[in-house]
Amino acid sequence: MTHIAKGTFSVEMKPQGEARVADGVSLGRMSLSKHFEGDLAGTGEGEMLTALTPVKGSAGYVAIERVTGALQGRSGSFVFQHTGSMNQGAQQLSITVVPDSATGALQGLTGNFRLKIENGQHHYEFEYSLPTP
Repeated sequence: MTHIAKGTFSVEMKPQGEARVADGVSLGRMSLSKHFEGDLAGTGEGEMLTALTPVKGSAGYVAIERVTGALQGRSGSFVFQHTGSMNQGAQQLSITVVPDSATGALQGLTGNFRLKIENGQHHYEFEYSLPTP
């Protein structure tokens, strides 16, 4: 059975070293630290690789993030895999649970995470499935 978890999160990103620039393209590495509230309550820690192009609104990123907390009352951890790109402002984003990465009462978790930023606040909808305990 598929469920939808909703809530908000805050995120802090810190550069990890100097970006490398060649031919106008900047490659960087960032650490991620998140705090989730709502149906998913907990923290996320991860690493992000970025590519910023000289064309305004065109960029790409990949990230791996371990989330630890409770999802609608079931505790454990799992890993999100992020893939995102912008083509002159047109965004494409995929955030999914890495297969077999969940632990504790979240074992067997699968799902897709969607985010929306409104007035500076990050909102999420996490469509997921969990085996019956």
